[in-house]
Amino acid sequence: MSSNQRIPAKCLAVLGTGSNVGKSVVVTALCRIFSDLKVRVAPFKAQNMSNNSFVTLEAGEMGRAQAAQAKAARVQLHVDMNPVLLKPCTDTGAQVVLHGKPIGNSQASDYFADTDHLFREARESLERLRAEHDLVIMEGAGSCAEVNLLPRDFVNFRIAEVADAPVVLVADIDRGGVFAQLVGTLEVIPREYRERVRGFIINRFRGDAALFRDGIEYLENRTGLPNLGLIPYYRHIEIDSEDGVPLDILIDPSSGPEPGKINIAVLRFPHISNFTDFAPLRRDPAVVMHYLFKPRLLEGYNAVFLPGSKNVRADLDWLRQESWDVRLSAYVGRSGRLIGICGGYQMLGRVIRDPNGQEGEPGETLGLGLLDVETTLHREKKLSRSIGFWETGRERVEGYEIHMGVTNRSGGVPHVIRVTERSGKPVDELDGASTLDGRIWGTYFHGIFDLPGFRRSFLRVLDPGYRPDAGGETAIAEAEFKDKQYDLLAAHFRKYLDLSKLIDISGVRCSTRF
Repeated sequence: MSSNQRIPAKCLAVLGTGSNVGKSVVVTALCRIFSDLKVRVAPFKAQNMSNNSFVTLEAGEMGRAQAAQAKAARVQLHVDMNPVLLKPCTDTGAQVVLHGKPIGNSQASDYFADTDHLFREARESLERLRAEHDLVIMEGAGSCAEVNLLPRDFVNFRIAEVADAPVVLVADIDRGGVFAQLVGTLEVIPREYRERVRGFIINRFRGDAALFRDGIEYLENRTGLPNLGLIPYYRHIEIDSEDGVPLDILIDPSSGPEPGKINIAVLRFPHISNFTDFAPLRRDPAVVMHYLFKPRLLEGYNAVFLPGSKNVRADLDWLRQESWDVRLSAYVGRSGRLIGICGGYQMLGRVIRDPNGQEGEPGETLGLGLLDVETTLHREKKLSRSIGFWETGRERVEGYEIHMGVTNRSGGVPHVIRVTERSGKPVDELDGASTLDGRIWGTYFHGIFDLPGFRRSFLRVLDPGYRPDAGGETAIAEAEFKDKQYDLLAAHFRKYLDLSKLIDISGVRCSTRF
């Protein structure tokens, strides 16, 4: 990134009283709000832990939350916005991605033994962002008050101190204990960190705000800090979750497939990744989507998806332990449609080999044997933004690829997509594999349902009587839908934030007029 600004950008740090209190959403909202105020704003998270990732135009991997924040800020994605990404592949280990490229796997004990070198890399990324923008909004990770981790934690106060960034604390009242969250956080952190905190935001409030005035007064008096916003819980806005399946998705619902609907099931793997692939389908009013973890009969589902996985062989073992393989075989035997995305595609083949232990112990695992393909995991990760055509209907598809596996088809096995572009460069390559009747297929394209043309064609295959909602959100591309969500989010937060006070804290000169 070229430097064209002499004075480094101001920084504002948004730290949390715990995990999943809404830091990512707050930063996303602030990015769109400051962008609306004509401020050149960029997001930054020194280290993210997530299996939900995205690919930049330069073929670098970064956390999906920071990708959403960058789009909300209306700036081009760059790996400097998330210089360190940890992708958990076991309960205690993760792949370490530095500046968009994997540098190996690490156990938690080894990783946290020495984080100084990663801290230096994160600082360099931050300085590059500050040279290009007016304001950098820095997101913390987890709780900023994990006292046992403070010497090695470079995502929260340590990086805020380097940037001389004022800190805003975010607490989640919906989970309860908001007084303890805020007061307790301030009590246990060192005094120099405490003095950096300039205010707090209370997130996910339900009910009559007037009834909580005494609560706000207590917190302001007890902490000596201003309340910057009491943000009501919302249900009308959809923002990509940083990690894990979104809170509003019901896993293993008691009800089964619904008559008159297109019923789709997605298996909820223990190491599921990039579940956002299915969001455009889930929003269609003609579709009922169930995430399934516990085995059940699959009769009545128009299609079943095997999603991405950060540990494909381990999730294959889980499939067999839970007898999902038997149920999938029976479903396919009844002419069911089974589709694999990335790791799910690999599972559909005959075998997955991991000679170098990229996702665990070296070895190989038999696949489900439903596609005549074989996969070998390599050290080099395939990262690209990809464009192609769906060979069956010649529909244009766009997506992104994140995989360490190379999958080879046997002779005569149909491919799925003719790839015409990868990371901005023209190619003529083939992706995916299918059975001859097209009922079982797999692809490496994440985000394949983002374009409405292919989405409609796919749903018509499942139900020839499908009629898309021509004037609704399902008729637009996913990028346009998401941009509308950022506008809705910004409007929601503007209504309840003390924006003038927040702008003063940020140190950025701008008007609150929109």
